[in-house]
Amino acid sequence: MLINDDEMEALRLSDFEGLYQQECADTMGISRTTFSRLIENTRKKIADALLHNKAISITKQRQ
Repeated sequence: MLINDDEMEALRLSDFEGLYQQECADTMGISRTTFSRLIENTRKKIADALLHNKAISITKQRQ
């Protein structure tokens, strides 16, 4: 399961920092709907990895 930088940042802001989705989106410079899709997909990846004993790999995006 690959988790990229944006997914990690979304997870950090939402679940670790406890910010509301609009605050997270503003911080990341994206729309709230885009943030919503991003965090939903990220959480699904993590749940899949936990439920099915899959490894999680965090990747750095190339700039």
